[in-house]
Amino acid sequence: MSGSGDKKCTGCKRRLPLASFAADKNRRDGLQVRCRGCVAEYGATHYRRRREALGKTMREKVDVPPGHKLCRTCGEIKPHAAWHRNATASDALSTRCKACRAAQSRAGHLKRQYGMTEAERDAMIKEQFGICPICLEPGPKHVDHDHDTGKVRGVLCFNCNSALGKLRDDPDAMRRAIAYLEGNVWKPILEAPGVYQLPS
Repeated sequence: MSGSGDKKCTGCKRRLPLASFAADKNRRDGLQVRCRGCVAEYGATHYRRRREALGKTMREKVDVPPGHKLCRTCGEIKPHAAWHRNATASDALSTRCKACRAAQSRAGHLKRQYGMTEAERDAMIKEQFGICPICLEPGPKHVDHDHDTGKVRGVLCFNCNSALGKLRDDPDAMRRAIAYLEGNVWKPILEAPGVYQLPS
């Protein structure tokens, strides 16, 4: 080390200020022999070699403007507003953008709830000619299933799927609803306290 407060790096061979070297208590001068830049470059190269030896790919570094982050799922650079907060992450942001997280959440729900993929759901919609089989409106999105057997019946619009659920998937209740809508209003006949005769 020279008296001017600098030191020669054994890696890049440049004389640099002492602040350019990290501490190393095992060295006589208390500093590492390589500058911080060389140590970082060596670490990155060593890490890359280890990844390649394991047959794994290495992600390329991407220049991201301040206030933005790269989503590794969709590959897009988006502003911080497009990310959920994550207090445990180094940058306090989620690893996936909101859009990718929502898409993966929907795909996970389909698999857990109905045992089907998005491709299988889309194929079912295509078989229905892209319409809700009840109201015949385009763009059904809600998977309908038998609550007793769990079997998927089709893909409905929100209103039709909700209507089936509110009528408890009961065909008799639906028939009475149809009769009611067609003007065939009926009143049950009281046969005993709490016992009513229903129309056939």
